[in-house]
Amino acid sequence: MRLIDDSLEFPQESTVEASPWKILIVDDEPEVHQVTRLVLGNFRFDDRPLQLISAYSSIEAEQRLREHHDTAVILLDVVMETEQAGLALVRTIRERLDNPFVRIVLRTGQPGQAPEHEVVAAYDINDYKEKTELTAQKLSTTLYAALRAYRDMRTIESSRRGLESVIQASTDVFARQQPQHFASMVIEKLEDLVGVHGGILCCRIDQPNGQSPEHFTVAAATGGYSRYLAGNADEQLPAHLVQSLHHAFREKRHVFSDDHYVLHFADSDATEALVYVGQSRRMDEHSHRLLQVFCSNVAIAYENLHLNKELFDSQLDMVYLLAGAAESRSRETANHGRRVGIIAAMLGRLHGLDEATCEMLNYAAPLHDIGKIGIPDAILNKPGAHTPEETVIMRTHAELGAKLLAGSRRPIFRLAGEIALTHHENFDGSGYPNGLTGEDIPIAGRITALADVFDALGSRRCYKEAWPDPAIHEFIQGQRGVKFDPSLTDLLFANWNQIATLRRQLPDN
Repeated sequence: MRLIDDSLEFPQESTVEASPWKILIVDDEPEVHQVTRLVLGNFRFDDRPLQLISAYSSIEAEQRLREHHDTAVILLDVVMETEQAGLALVRTIRERLDNPFVRIVLRTGQPGQAPEHEVVAAYDINDYKEKTELTAQKLSTTLYAALRAYRDMRTIESSRRGLESVIQASTDVFARQQPQHFASMVIEKLEDLVGVHGGILCCRIDQPNGQSPEHFTVAAATGGYSRYLAGNADEQLPAHLVQSLHHAFREKRHVFSDDHYVLHFADSDATEALVYVGQSRRMDEHSHRLLQVFCSNVAIAYENLHLNKELFDSQLDMVYLLAGAAESRSRETANHGRRVGIIAAMLGRLHGLDEATCEMLNYAAPLHDIGKIGIPDAILNKPGAHTPEETVIMRTHAELGAKLLAGSRRPIFRLAGEIALTHHENFDGSGYPNGLTGEDIPIAGRITALADVFDALGSRRCYKEAWPDPAIHEFIQGQRGVKFDPSLTDLLFANWNQIATLRRQLPDN
């Protein structure tokens, strides 16, 4: 068992204190600042103190607002360097600084300069007070109302932004179709949503029969936890954190603590995942709700990923069953089809095709000879050369295969149909059934043609023995630009040893 790495700190409880509300006092009279600070010195709202910031002109106030964009309330004088400097600042705040959130309380000692009904109608302020009426009690009451309004507006905005983030994060998670990338995507989005300092790790548990597994193996991780990949979280985390992992697994629910939390996900195949988020900021109720929404979406995506994999595996089983059926009729082995698929995918990657297309090649290329199902046994398994009449019949397997697969809406089978039709076309136009030339032959057909011949020549058949590698190399070199795409042929030669190794790894039965 490995010891805990001392370079990572694991706090027992949160030490984060609530940040103060920022109040900007804007007045050209120093006495006003002194009195305001005296009255509000011990003021608290929502268990948060105040941070009082002073500005003695509208120009200085604008600078302070640029420095403190999260200012909650401004106590603003009207008459300063000009008779309406305060009102001009209101316009600047709302329009140039584009700040609709800060609450502006206008305080004036000269109400005649700024009549209340005109100012309230013309300017986006939130309260209007004459300095003579602002007793200590009324100033406190005014500030309570202003802070409450600011808090509620920020909560609404935070909810809007949070939901946008959750929707975008959920969309990205749903779009991740590869199981090996799913956990990484989830923890990446969690980092963005909750603001993580230490990192996140994800443990996967496969069919534990309802009992806690011996270990929680780390399947994905970020930050300082990346060093634990493929290790066991229960051997790395402190006891109280491991206890949270066990609790979340046992109760099948999320566990939230002050300094960390563990999220639990499961699918219908009894596969479960635990996501440990450590050293995160303390979340309020609003953040908890947003996280729950995200987790619900992740759970749905996790289940959908499993269902998609089940569907894909079913399609793949059908591919190999169909390919095996064709090969068994021609006394070839199922492994020939599998090797052709793998080689086709390798050549596709070397050629620069995207990964999704290469994966499709891997599963579609084995069906290249599916049309042989429709060829009579006497012709299909004839040990000697075919007569001209037999050759005509034999060559119909390309079109027969394409017709068999043409009706499917599944991308794998549609690609397989294209391959079945075109894998006997030759680069110089001498192939069949349509005499296509060069790049008029679809790339999947050109790739599969080369993969098929390379593997078939190295395999034993009823009519021949397996060729040695030098003979295969010489034949393909002679057909470069005739039967085979020259650029693909060069890629095969450049990676010959890697591709030739496949036959030893997946031999004929």
